[in-house]
Formats: sequence, structure tokens, C-alpha cells
Amino acid sequence: MIVEEKKVTLKGDPVFTTESGYGFKELTIVYETYGQLNEKKDNVILVEHALSGSAHAAGVHPGKNNPGWWDGLIGPGKYIDTERYFVICSNFLGSCYGTTGPSSIDPSTGKPYGLKFPKINIRDMVRVQKLLLDYLGIDEVKVVIGGSMGGMQALEWAVTYPDIVKKAVVIAADYKLTPLNIAYNYVGIQSVLNDPHFYGGDYYDKPEKPHKGLSTARMLGMITYKSGELFDVRFGRAKNGMNFEVENYLDYHGLSFINRFDANSYLYILWAMNDHDITKPYGSLKAALKRIKAEVLMIGIDTDMIFPSKYMIEFIKKLNAVGGRGSFEEISSIQGHDAFLVDIDKIGPIISEFIEKSEEDKKEAACI
Repeated sequence: MIVEEKKVTLKGDPVFTTESGYGFKELTIVYETYGQLNEKKDNVILVEHALSGSAHAAGVHPGKNNPGWWDGLIGPGKYIDTERYFVICSNFLGSCYGTTGPSSIDPSTGKPYGLKFPKINIRDMVRVQKLLLDYLGIDEVKVVIGGSMGGMQALEWAVTYPDIVKKAVVIAADYKLTPLNIAYNYVGIQSVLNDPHFYGGDYYDKPEKPHKGLSTARMLGMITYKSGELFDVRFGRAKNGMNFEVENYLDYHGLSFINRFDANSYLYILWAMNDHDITKPYGSLKAALKRIKAEVLMIGIDTDMIFPSKYMIEFIKKLNAVGGRGSFEEISSIQGHDAFLVDIDKIGPIISEFIEKSEEDKKEAACI
């Protein structure tokens, strides 16, 4: 499937205001679409990417061999079938893959925002995506789906826009981070901030960039994305030269990350994740849950150290206790948190069945 990156720049006075109070007069959103929007405009599936992801979720760009990060899941005849659905994936606010973020040029100064970029949160990201849907003339989402931070966005969509979202698939995610996750992120944040070449976030025109800090932060992240069992099987205590193979693995991912990601974006995204809590605008979890009209499916991974299944199970229980429609499924995988990106043939059938199941199917099942 050949796909093309699309871009829209919206302007206004302001065109968008963050919850922190900053008004953007100009906002660029990068996105990709797959499949065709039907006449009723009711076949939309909104895909949310995770921390270091991009709008390129599926297919390949013209002349390139660069399959999207969820290419095994999305496409003609695949689990999310683009012959039936119109799939949209946009790069979220604050990232560095085209949508306005810290590395973008501030129109008022002609220089990158850097740390002058406003404080943002996941609700801001979702509200920017709503601007994109408005631009595309779409006012109904059949399914919103995402894993990890993408799952946090998907759940926020269900809370913030209950009359738009019909179904939400939340994979390896919860409505807020645990203290342990915040601790992991804090170490990553400090690694970047303490890099001598960070220069207070104004490193774009400097010959040296905060590569060491960003690389170290990524290495820590890679540990949390996997499982101890996977490391045992893949690496053991094998060495290659002076280093253990697991050390070489971390070095590789740390170095490759600095060539494709911006340190300031990394900070803003981690800050947004740490701060996120769907209850904040409503005063309590019960009040937030009562807003959700969508049917919610949460999918857990039995080796996930970031979002253990117990938190998702508890969330679904609380959602159903206030009259919501929630369900939980778990897959078994050696891959840890990253199973949502790797084990497509385990999550795919669960997702496909949930998307296809109609209200009539559920009523019939309830009568059996």
C-alpha cells in the first residue's frame, strides 16, 4: 500500500489555545489517511501513536521501503481493513515529526521554540486532533485506537468527546501513570536536562547536541518496554568483545534514537504523560467515567512492567460500575510492553472482532 504524508497549517487569532493558556496563531498538523471515507462519513478509525511514533502508521511512502509502525495491523484485508474503513493517524502536538512542536519555528521570533514552547498535556493533543477532524469534515469516529501513550490518547478521546467516539480500544495503557512510571520518566528527563550540550533547550544552532542525555534516556526506556524473560532468551550473558550483548543492544537503540528524535520533544512528551489524568477537569474518576458513552476495550499484556493488567482490570470494573460498557482482554507475550507493536497476530483478532461486533451481536449474546 503506497501512502503519502499530508500536512495542513491552520491559522487564527488564536487558532488553538492550550490548557496552560498559550494561544497558537499558526498550527501545523501532519497526518496520513488510508482507505476511503464513505458517503455517510461513519467508517472512520482514528489511530493514536505512542511516545516516539509518527503519523506513518501503515503502508510505505513512494519510492521507499519504510513500512509504518502498525503496518501489520492496518491495510487492505488486514485486521483494520482499509477496504472498509477510513483510517486516520496524525502526529500529535509537541512531537518532532511535522506537527508543531519545540523544534518548529516560532513565527514571532523566526527561531525554534525550544523550551519557550508552551506546557502541553494529552488533552491538548487530542483537542488538536479534533481540529484536524473538523478540517476534514468528520464528526463521528467509529473507533479510536492506540497503544501505550496512544492508548492514553484514545481513552482521553472517549472522555473529552463522548458524542463523537463510538468505540475505544486502549492497549497497554491506563488513565494515568503510576508513581513507578513517573520515576522512570524522571530519570530520562534528568538525563536530557543535565547533558552539558542541552544549553537550556537552545541547542538547535549549536555544533554539539544533547545526544548523550537523550541516548541514555532512550536506553532506560528500552529496558522498561521489554521483559526480563525476553532479555534472558535473547541475550543471556553472552558477550561480543568487551560488552555484554544486552549492552550492545541498548547502545544501538540509544544511538539510533538521537538520529531521529528531538530532545526537547522528548521532554515535553514525558512531562505531558506524567501530568496526564483524565479526572483533572472533572474532579473525580467517577465523574470522568460517567462522561464516557463509547464502548471501551482494554487489552493488557501479561509481561508489561509499565502498565500491568491489574490497573486496566480495575479501570474496567469502575467504568462498568457507573453504567459504562467496558471489557478487558489479555495476551500472553514474552515481548513486554512492546508486544502491542510486535505481536500483531495476537492483538489483531481481538481488535478486529471488537470493531466488527455490532450492538445486535451483543444483545444476542446476552440472551444465550
